[in-house]
Amino acid sequence: MLCRNLKVESPNVQYTSDCIESKYDYQSTQLEVQGDTLVATPVTTQYEFRTQRQVPKLGVMLVGWGGNNGSTVTAGVLANKNNISWNTKAGPQQPNYFGSLTQSSTVRIGNADGKEVYVPFSSVLPMVHPNDIVLGGWDISKRNLADAMQRSGVLDFDLQRKLQPLMEDMVPLPGIFDQNFVAANQAERADNLIKGSKSEQLAQIRKDLRDFKSSRGVDSTVVLWTANTERYAELQEGVHDTAENILQAIEKDEDEIAPSTIFAVACILESVPFINGSPQNTFVPGVVELSEKHNVLIGGDDFKSGQTKM
Repeated sequence: MLCRNLKVESPNVQYTSDCIESKYDYQSTQLEVQGDTLVATPVTTQYEFRTQRQVPKLGVMLVGWGGNNGSTVTAGVLANKNNISWNTKAGPQQPNYFGSLTQSSTVRIGNADGKEVYVPFSSVLPMVHPNDIVLGGWDISKRNLADAMQRSGVLDFDLQRKLQPLMEDMVPLPGIFDQNFVAANQAERADNLIKGSKSEQLAQIRKDLRDFKSSRGVDSTVVLWTANTERYAELQEGVHDTAENILQAIEKDEDEIAPSTIFAVACILESVPFINGSPQNTFVPGVVELSEKHNVLIGGDDFKSGQTKM
């Protein structure tokens, strides 16, 4: 049995006009070795959750918007939003979000009259629909997203042809390029750059975040790193170790401050969540401390994006 909506009747769950508030008892076991005996003690930790009921207008900005991942995600959202079908060698194909955890998965809630009951994952809590996301971002290449999609060669030609009018006016903002952190072959596409020192680059990214929010009318923004994987920064005491030092290092234009770290710091200072999609040490100790100080979410270390998929 599949139901479309879910409401919980429980003393631990409260619905207000603005929020859903809940309490949850998490049970675990604490172990202690006493001589040759292992003593197990049940432990209960109570957590409190609060979720806004009104779904915000969400902006998603991608670092590396013109790359394989960025252009494919943008194309996928537009194809679904505009219900664009296309021809493949196997026949006509309709857009869908199959494989999406939030859009295609269901959650078993319990039993009713001897039957298992499920609800769509997206019905468990208020969630943003991918079709409603406002997309933007940065790239070191000034190619528009239609040309970037064609260069990537991920999507079927007929789909590219139909999406081109929707994507050719999407042009990435200038990005940060540091040849010291990426493969040499990236230099040939680096024609859309933020000039100046690291502190000037940080200031520009912060301005880009503010301008995007105001000009696109979004309630909140999330930034995803989808650009090329950087080499590991060589951690240095007095540079990467504290929040204060990381900010001073950017001001001093220290060589071992990676572009991804500058983006992360800019997001933290603008209260924007930053998700890292590459296996690199973006989140040096000073960045982690800075995010805790400002109470801003950071996370991620790899999108597993060797094969570009939506």
